[in-house]
Amino acid sequence: MPVVRGRDLNFVDLPGRRTADPLPARLAGGCSVRVVRVPPGPRTPHRHPYSCEVVYVAAGRGRVWEDDSVTEVAPGDLVVIPPGVPHATVATGRELTLVCFFPHPDLARNLEELAGPVRT
Repeated sequence: MPVVRGRDLNFVDLPGRRTADPLPARLAGGCSVRVVRVPPGPRTPHRHPYSCEVVYVAAGRGRVWEDDSVTEVAPGDLVVIPPGVPHATVATGRELTLVCFFPHPDLARNLEELAGPVRT
């Protein structure tokens, strides 16, 4: 049974967030898993053209923008974002920690960063 310790995550910078991909898709049943840390402040959206995204809010509070609709989220909430829908999660207050699941094996190919609109 693979166990990935939080202290061992290797975070990299993406626009408006820091991300770590703790499990290869072959260990996650062909899915991609990403841990995301979102600092307070504005963000631009992104989308996943080949799959939905399931987001679990692990810590912090924020707003999830899906196209032009916004929903407040808190720890323990689950958000399902349909394939291809522009979205951004914005922290309100302190840093927001998310665990994101994608039923697609190649997250790099399944991610398109967008230029705007900026979300707050």
